[in-house]
Amino acid sequence: MIRCFVSLLLCALALSPLTAQDVPWLADVNTPPEQYLENEQIGLPEASVTQAWPSQRAKIRDQWKTFLGAYSFPDLPLKMETLREERLDHCTRRLIHYQAEPGRIVRAYLLIPHDHANSKLPAVVAFHGTNPRTFDKLVGLDAEPERHMGLRLAKAGFVVICPENFLWEKDSYKASTEAALKNHPGSKGMAVMLADGMRAVDLLLTLDQVDPKRIGTYGHSLGAKEAMYLAAMDDRICAAVASEGGVEISFSNWDAVWYLGSDVKQEGFSRKHEELIALIAGRPFLVLGGESGRGCADGQRSWKALHTGHQVWQAHFDKPVRMGLLNHGQGHSLPWEAGEKVIQWMVAYVASQPVK
Repeated sequence: MIRCFVSLLLCALALSPLTAQDVPWLADVNTPPEQYLENEQIGLPEASVTQAWPSQRAKIRDQWKTFLGAYSFPDLPLKMETLREERLDHCTRRLIHYQAEPGRIVRAYLLIPHDHANSKLPAVVAFHGTNPRTFDKLVGLDAEPERHMGLRLAKAGFVVICPENFLWEKDSYKASTEAALKNHPGSKGMAVMLADGMRAVDLLLTLDQVDPKRIGTYGHSLGAKEAMYLAAMDDRICAAVASEGGVEISFSNWDAVWYLGSDVKQEGFSRKHEELIALIAGRPFLVLGGESGRGCADGQRSWKALHTGHQVWQAHFDKPVRMGLLNHGQGHSLPWEAGEKVIQWMVAYVASQPVK
């Protein structure tokens, strides 16, 4: 049934001018439980949520960039090369590499749908989870078909780039982080992931097939962390889905050296991820949570941060609020049906935006 819905929606989009169309289950995911609406205290000053928000938003983003030691190389030549490619039923799967920063090359899979008739296509930056085979599962080269989200999104008509996380460049996560930060003293591991995500967007913008105004991001686990940061820090992203990444710092291993480091455990550390959710407000953002079980990162507890985003959205952007939680209750996993909801979200809030 869900697959049929996606197919029908894509056909409708192909036959008529693209307009914003909400997912039919939006109210199910953007309605906070009653206990989170009573006396909820958000982490932003009241003035930030009212008239002072635009200037406060810029200030919060700058504070996060300073903490991360964020950097980017938008003018650096990509020097993209194709290593191999194969034609599949619905898309071409192309392994590429390109220059992420001076002296460091990143591999990625690029999935390009067939038969797009020279039209501009929507695109997604899709981040893989923690896996020694990195992006293989995401692009359909490993087990668990439900986790082949890059391939599934390409089948739905998206150009998809799946960059390889730097954590497997050396023989340990710590060694990989130290190597990646060698030229960026004071930066956090998350700054590398953010820079690589922004670089993936840069690459998409060089492709003739891609509409620059219709780019989303998705990730599971490790990749969900990357997707959330990319959406918060890069306004070129028009919608995002973060599956089981842990939206707040206390929900997951954000203190690991390859993410934010031990600073987040220090007394007096004042940054909160609900600030990132607030930065995303105005653009659709969906969290997938598994509620409980080994490694589970998101669930009902994620509503506090999402409620911050709701308040900013309600104060400054058109209704309805398009930020919510899809709590599938199946632990740190990606059930097939939840993946179909990811595709529906991307169709509604990336693909069906007006073509530029």
